[in-house]
Amino acid sequence: MEQTILILAANPQGITPLRLDEEVREIDAGLQRAKHRDQFILKQKWAVRPRDIQLAMLNINPQIVHFSGHGTGDEGLVFEDETGQAKLVDGEALAGLFELFADQVECVVLNGCYSQVQAEAIAQYVKYVIGMKKAIGDRAAIEFAVGFYDALGSGRSVEFAYKFGCAAIRLAGIPEQLTPILNKKLNINEKLININWTASEVFQELNDSDREILTELLIRSGRAEDSARKALCIKIGIEPNKLGFLRQSTDADFALELISYLHSIDNKQALCKICKELEIVFKKGKYVVDLDKIKLKLNCN
Repeated sequence: MEQTILILAANPQGITPLRLDEEVREIDAGLQRAKHRDQFILKQKWAVRPRDIQLAMLNINPQIVHFSGHGTGDEGLVFEDETGQAKLVDGEALAGLFELFADQVECVVLNGCYSQVQAEAIAQYVKYVIGMKKAIGDRAAIEFAVGFYDALGSGRSVEFAYKFGCAAIRLAGIPEQLTPILNKKLNINEKLININWTASEVFQELNDSDREILTELLIRSGRAEDSARKALCIKIGIEPNKLGFLRQSTDADFALELISYLHSIDNKQALCKICKELEIVFKKGKYVVDLDKIKLKLNCN
């Protein structure tokens, strides 16, 4: 089935310039050489103002929407006003717009710094939304976008394409592969946290996806920050002085190494204690569902 990708690019005056033209050019080139290139139509809108978003959604009817530009966290994504200056649009406003197109749009990619706030809001209505949980460099943003659309162009799913994009960042030697976050719309059963997992899913070993979730949540919770690491290790019953990676320079490195280490020695008790710590921070939403599923696999009390 033919899919239309709408790229919305904004780089207002007075703000650090981004290499948006390179990002879009690389995406276009990748789709042109893709195995399923005939299944994708790429539409571009530049110097986008809020009203341009509305008109583009109405006139182009995209299945995939890709924002390329700046993000500011809670304040919103940066578009342009009538004079080319910055115009902020917050997550709730964007979510309200995408709610109107929920039966049409399958995926939204917010390829801008600190855009996870808006991604979570939009994910109430759109099946897949990708946001950035912190600042992301130009090179990493481009590598992710190119990898993501290369995978889609080869006929892969959105979830595979997301992982492929993250892998592309890492293969380029850029330590930002954990910055993109894939948010998935919850169905009604998940919203009620009433998921009927099959027996085969319960009391199993954690898979790669489970470990990635724990790593991500450990970072997002602040428990992987340098000042919090020793206290966390003591709480989960691990001797901090024995862990060389406790001194790793980044939160991501520490979280990844800790979860991998505990899994490798099959320390389910410590992993359960980490889940308990994370539950203090993440009390609602899809993360509760993820943690409940992981706790079942670990047979946490």
